[in-house]
Amino acid sequence: MQRCFLLILTAFSLFAGSVAASDRVLVYAASSMTTALNLIAQEYERETQNKITISYASSSALARQLAYGAPADIYISANEKWMDYAISEAVIDPVSVSPWVENALVLIADPDDAETISLTPDALLKAIGSSRIAISDPSHVPAGIYAKEALQSLGIWNSLKNKMAFSNSVRATLALVERGEAPLGIVYRSDAIASPSVSVVADIPNNTYTPIIFPKALTTDATLAAQPFFDYLDSNQARIVLRDNGFIVINKPLEHQ
Repeated sequence: MQRCFLLILTAFSLFAGSVAASDRVLVYAASSMTTALNLIAQEYERETQNKITISYASSSALARQLAYGAPADIYISANEKWMDYAISEAVIDPVSVSPWVENALVLIADPDDAETISLTPDALLKAIGSSRIAISDPSHVPAGIYAKEALQSLGIWNSLKNKMAFSNSVRATLALVERGEAPLGIVYRSDAIASPSVSVVADIPNNTYTPIIFPKALTTDATLAAQPFFDYLDSNQARIVLRDNGFIVINKPLEHQ
């Protein structure tokens, strides 16, 4: 009898574990989405009582993790290249892919040094002094790829390339300026808005870099619980949060009660 009871208890535990696993929603998102996506997830959890777990990193690192078999449900990339990579690795449901938001590049500095800076080699080198300008690593981080493209278009990349501090994500770039470790940095407008510790000292002309589009998609391993939150990302509630945090929303909103 005791053996039978233990078998029943074990079976129930396994069943409960599988139900819990099927209810969990894990989102892989570009680090620049941190502030806005946390607020969206918090509101969704409040409305539905469903738990959303979000893992933030550079788009490249997350795409590679998915390719290696990481069990995420939703992937939000900071550019289309890494979404295309994830699709090519057969870890993304291609039918679900859609452009979600747009962003822009800005030059930031400490609020105490928040004078407008001209985007010329002389002005930037004077502002940097003996330090460095922080940008995300242009070899793989989208924000850095866009930043390098812009600086090359402006004809100032070669003057600055030996005065750069590379980081592994745009939020790490932001942190370098926040902590005073770099006097200037190039980040997304949404990151600058999210931080009270930096000020925008120049807008990077949007005709100097490829449009910054953040696509989102369901993975091929997405659970049934992922679809409602995926849809919620296009809701009016989510759009308000995104706009308040400096993003331009691309998709038409979905109506949610």
